[in-house]
Amino acid sequence: MRADPDSSTGATSLTRALAAGPVVLDGGLATLLEAHGHDLTSALWSARLLVEDPDAIGAAHREYFEAGAQVAITASYQASLDGFAAIGVGADEAERAIRRSVEVAREAARQAGATGDAEPARRWVAASVGPYGAALADGSEYRGDYGRSERELAAWHRPRLEILAEAGADALAVETIPCLAEVSALLTEIQRLDVPAWLSLTCDRGRTRAGEPAAEAFAMAAEVDQIIAVGVNCVESAQAADLVAQAVETSGKPGVVYPNSGEQWDAVGRRWGGRSTFGPEHAAVWVASGARLVGGCCRVGPDAISELARSAPGWPTGPGCVSSR
Repeated sequence: MRADPDSSTGATSLTRALAAGPVVLDGGLATLLEAHGHDLTSALWSARLLVEDPDAIGAAHREYFEAGAQVAITASYQASLDGFAAIGVGADEAERAIRRSVEVAREAARQAGATGDAEPARRWVAASVGPYGAALADGSEYRGDYGRSERELAAWHRPRLEILAEAGADALAVETIPCLAEVSALLTEIQRLDVPAWLSLTCDRGRTRAGEPAAEAFAMAAEVDQIIAVGVNCVESAQAADLVAQAVETSGKPGVVYPNSGEQWDAVGRRWGGRSTFGPEHAAVWVASGARLVGGCCRVGPDAISELARSAPGWPTGPGCVSSR
């Protein structure tokens, strides 16, 4: 994976940062875009703006950086060649759009860092790799019931992974993965490409969304050298500490955790319901459990990330409970 040649950041510096202490991720990108009035009701969700309004995505990234985030997760979560084809975008333009997700995040990092400070804040870009179910836009990433083999899942993910691996991000954010077959398929492809990545599952009470033991998924990542962190995202805050502790203990790697707001997504009605339970005050517990990449997912906006970043100086530092391998 090519890091930005004009920047001192990159996968190596991100890995070193994790060894030194926690790093703050951004929040829900779609959440912020919707708050700014963008219609994300298509199957491509925020990825559609990579074609129609990439400047809006860049502005959202800058807002999170200005709130205190150190890592931007790109708008490629639901971006796929199939998805773009479904709205009449050809393969070449779809590939350019997927690459653009990294470019706009990188430019946002540069602009947010152009403060004139003698020692500007370190910022990184993680290219989002969402699950197969995200492209289906039917909520199946929260069930894991794809009816697809590991080989089929690997073949589907491969083109986008190859594009993102060459797009200049500092790492891949392999996120919201709901089942063991997809974990195995993605880890195989990451090893083949030899690119740094974190692996983040969506779970419920210690199990994948497909009902399998989450510990089995975390264990798969233990011997994959390219995986820089293991954990969960799009889970309730109340479950995050136990899950990330299990991920760290099982994988022997730094933890990653970015819960959702606690509200529930209605995939049929395409709307959120319930109340928010996300609290930045929980972050110190996540970090004490081994988390080193900490942020928010769906419905967690810049205000919450700002609170998270302000509380970061009080978090535990050093290797904590992360095992050395």
